[in-house]
Amino acid sequence: MSDILIISDNQTRIDHLNIILTFLGENTRHTGYADCLKIIGKGDNWSAVLIDGEMPEVAEDVIEKFPEVPFINIGFQLSGEREFKNLLGSLFEPVTYPNLTELLQKSHDYYTANRPLDTLVSGKTKLFRSLVGNSRGITDVRDLIEQVAPVEANVLILGESGTGKEVIARNVHYMSKRQKGPFVPVNCGAIPGDLLESELFGHEKGAFTGAISARKGRFEMAEGGTLFLDEIGDMPLQMQVKLLRVLQERIFERVGGTKTMQCDVRIIAATHRNLEDMIAQGKFREDLFYRLNVFPIESPALRERAQDIPLLLQELASRLENSKQDAVRFTQSAMRSLMAHDWPGNVRELSNLVERLSILHPKQVIDVEHLPHKYQYDDDGQQQPLAAAQQDENAERDAITAMFKYAEANPISTDANLPTASDTQLPNDGVNLKEYLSDLEISLIRQALDKQDWVVARAADQLGMRRTTLVEKMRKYEIVRQKETDESE
Repeated sequence: MSDILIISDNQTRIDHLNIILTFLGENTRHTGYADCLKIIGKGDNWSAVLIDGEMPEVAEDVIEKFPEVPFINIGFQLSGEREFKNLLGSLFEPVTYPNLTELLQKSHDYYTANRPLDTLVSGKTKLFRSLVGNSRGITDVRDLIEQVAPVEANVLILGESGTGKEVIARNVHYMSKRQKGPFVPVNCGAIPGDLLESELFGHEKGAFTGAISARKGRFEMAEGGTLFLDEIGDMPLQMQVKLLRVLQERIFERVGGTKTMQCDVRIIAATHRNLEDMIAQGKFREDLFYRLNVFPIESPALRERAQDIPLLLQELASRLENSKQDAVRFTQSAMRSLMAHDWPGNVRELSNLVERLSILHPKQVIDVEHLPHKYQYDDDGQQQPLAAAQQDENAERDAITAMFKYAEANPISTDANLPTASDTQLPNDGVNLKEYLSDLEISLIRQALDKQDWVVARAADQLGMRRTTLVEKMRKYEIVRQKETDESE
């Protein structure tokens, strides 16, 4: 995965560019001039570097040091003494959408062309690294990619957001005969409908207000390669008609132009929507659906292949190490807890979690207690009621209240001969309340378990607490059935 780096010491400019690039679906990072050489030199994959020109001479030195990296300058004039093949253009504020997207596409093409081929395509094993797993779902996906890649059929990738649909598309491209051609992604949902036609087909000078020069569209940029139409279900109906014509006749015209252009592009589309339901609702053309759906590939949700999570964690940690970031490792308990989660954000959510943990706990072994609360599950796959810290600070009084409520309703003498809640009096010399309550809690838990023949769920009901809370307290106090202790001895 490649990112866009912003080099600037102007926070207002950084925030403005971040907003625009995020809207376009790009991943961005930023740094100041002081650290930019170190950041670029780490060897990360930068599909574009936007460099602020407040210090032109320094900017030119940075651009010269990294000839394999595509640069876009922001608001500075070159001295003219040096020429840079990797400086692909300039952005002047206010930044315009056509100028930005054209420069980003030039940068992507430069990035692809100047990357060694063996880093892109180095055999099936490395190519499929982002599709790791032994589950039936992901194995079927790998098999389907191998089958469809050598032929020219259109591919429709279906699946929830975050399941890796673009990863599948890139694998199809890089295993095909078009691997040396460009792979051009377009997010149909991120581009306003009135700009999408120009984005796909390009425009001629003067075609509309602001069209100060002719511009290639994504179809021309993808010539001889693959065009990936992500979120095709968000494409407006009027654009669906024009796309259908291109798929049928392999010709198109630029916006405002009359010249018919031939098109040699493989189409891969993807969506998280149910296109058949959209057809029934009149929101998607049936004839376009059948043109795209020549070879469908279902990208499985992460919850459907939870057994792959340990391998995915290993792969994600390996990527962090390769990018010279501090990685983390996971205990078996943490892995089991993560496997119990529903993962609405799928692999993207898992990747973000691993990166977050690597920042919070660099080079550490992650256990269940280190995970954010919503990822904490017990051995039975039930979500923990509260994180450990919250349980100590906030939930303890609820458990104590439940204990005393039980004691009042069921007066009993405890093993430690402690008084019941109804007649408790503070001794003259005081009491260690924490130890007192712990002893009382242990005693009542043991009695409830004994009364219920150590059926935890029934004992928890009698104590007025959740079963998972009781399980945690049994672990905390190391409460086990007496005969089990005797056998172990």
